[in-house]
Amino acid sequence: MSVLLLGAAACILALILSAWLMTFARWFPIEGVDGKFLVDYKTMIRAHVDYALMALFNLGFYGIGIDLPIVACWCVAIGGFANPTVFTIAAFDTDFWRKAHWRVYTAASFVVSTIGFLWIACVLAQAALAAL
Repeated sequence: MSVLLLGAAACILALILSAWLMTFARWFPIEGVDGKFLVDYKTMIRAHVDYALMALFNLGFYGIGIDLPIVACWCVAIGGFANPTVFTIAAFDTDFWRKAHWRVYTAASFVVSTIGFLWIACVLAQAALAAL
């Protein structure tokens, strides 16, 4: 289950990096780079918030005190980082949604994270029913 801590650490690192990137893009614009490098500021904000939420999910699942399947933990850690990264990439690439390889990446990240979250939800539900 310690992979959840690695997933949280990766999301926290990306959260901090995205905050600095947005700060410099908004408050310290560099002529010729601003607007060409980070092309969609709102999408970057979505990534920033999503990294925070995924870090909290990883930490919450780790700290819940229930033994979770390691494969489910890997899916949450990988998918939890990959999903916000979709927004990060889209913030830099105006044609993101038109490119097949990014669509495949997006679908794969959603599938991996969905498997992990549903699996953990089932384990949590089983634990709750067993406690009744």
